[in-house]
Amino acid sequence: MADPAHILIAEARFYDDIADELVEGAKAVLDAAGATFETVAVPGAYELPAAVRMAIESGRFDGYIALGCVIRGETSHYDYVCGESARGLMTLCTKHGIALGYGILTTETRDQAWARASRADKDKGAVAAHACLKMVALRRTFVLEEA
Repeated sequence: MADPAHILIAEARFYDDIADELVEGAKAVLDAAGATFETVAVPGAYELPAAVRMAIESGRFDGYIALGCVIRGETSHYDYVCGESARGLMTLCTKHGIALGYGILTTETRDQAWARASRADKDKGAVAAHACLKMVALRRTFVLEEA
């Protein structure tokens, strides 16, 4: 039986209530799976790739969950934050072969964001945690095959 996965939950805190709900959804899945985890908070979604990169260097984690929310405003800032944070995380996935659950909500309104974050509705924090654990398991199959 494989050791339980040790996961980093990196959470963007720009919208605290939404971040809290996403994290609670992710924690519930990790707890149910017997995984251990640590959390780190960053100011917003733009900072998530840097936090994950720093954690990769530590060598302590089997997988990563990036959680946050970007709600469209009146300027093009939304497009840059969404695109660059997603690109940065995908670059880490492909360059370092990490297991990542992507849980950054990109919505038009706060109501849409809350519906996606809510554990009683779409529970995207849980969805990201499930994805992370599946990718950890996949990565482990390749590591075992190489050994």
